[in-house]
Amino acid sequence: MTKYYTRACNFYYGKFSKKLVKNKKTLPLAGNKEISFDKLEIFSRDKNKISSRIIDIKKLRSLSKKVKTKVVEDIKKIITKRKFLNKKKNMLMGVLNMTPDSFSDGGEFNSNSKALIQITKMIESGANIIDIGGESTRPGSKIISPKIEWERVSQVIKQFKKKFPKVLLSIDTRKSLVIKNAINNKADIINDDSCFKFDKKIYKEIKDKNLWKVIHHMQGTPQTMQINPKYNHVLLDIYDFFEKEINKLKKDTYSNKIILDPGIGFGKNLKHNLMIFNKISIFHSLGFPVLIGPSRKRFINQISKNFDTKERLGGTLSSILFSLYQGVQIFRVHNVREVKQGILVFENILNKWKKNILVQME
Repeated sequence: MTKYYTRACNFYYGKFSKKLVKNKKTLPLAGNKEISFDKLEIFSRDKNKISSRIIDIKKLRSLSKKVKTKVVEDIKKIITKRKFLNKKKNMLMGVLNMTPDSFSDGGEFNSNSKALIQITKMIESGANIIDIGGESTRPGSKIISPKIEWERVSQVIKQFKKKFPKVLLSIDTRKSLVIKNAINNKADIINDDSCFKFDKKIYKEIKDKNLWKVIHHMQGTPQTMQINPKYNHVLLDIYDFFEKEINKLKKDTYSNKIILDPGIGFGKNLKHNLMIFNKISIFHSLGFPVLIGPSRKRFINQISKNFDTKERLGGTLSSILFSLYQGVQIFRVHNVREVKQGILVFENILNKWKKNILVQME
């Protein structure tokens, strides 16, 4: 049986985009008229046979009835507003690792005082969300007990909403005990790298809770994920994974509170990561906000060579801007201040552009 997928492409920006939307020349991406599109890439997959073609949005009539029905359904999801953004075009998620062994900043913020100083700094720099983690999930990392993990983050999480009531609190964990305690301290987002598979009790803790849940893709576990990862087609395989997990959450009272993260560097080699960036706009057709976390990741060093984790800001920013280019809305980063600056400059350049800028990759 053939399955079809729809990717928005050929994007326009700023005032020019708003004019095109008004004149019904383009469609707004996620309800935002400042970024719109007029072409679609339609993928078809029948077992391992995969093909794609790009068509103009005005030429949907040329499609077969079966394909047209699926594409029209996808377009509705692509153009629907994303509630999570709450009138913001994009959001920055600042990373706080309260661990001794995280790949880029292990040990720097594992005291409560240092952590609170760093949180304040990130918020002042433009972070809308703070993602706090007490266990490293870098490739080859060791599993720690839920008790130790909670002890690492408990004091900061307990103080968070008192000190920063308007900022969203995200807990980065795979453990039901940590999630339960974080929820009791008004956490807003559950960011579980294992997509709730490491600890089966998590579903009980998050079910019918008014929380945003990150559906995060990872092939394997942190201990095995970088041992020769393989896909039939990395984009479509991740899409299918997202679709399956979304369906699992449909019975939840808050099934609409979902964020999608394709998991850059989690069970992907360089080729896989670059393909995700290249056509990341395919995930908009699932109808939820898309989050990307390229900050300081190994793929940057694989391309540029001999750069330590903290020296990868250039690669981080370029991958974020390319994702922004395709309408990605949430960015998980370490260097909030610099990324915020980059986004502001990039958006101002796009808003001044008088003609279309293409993001139409074959």
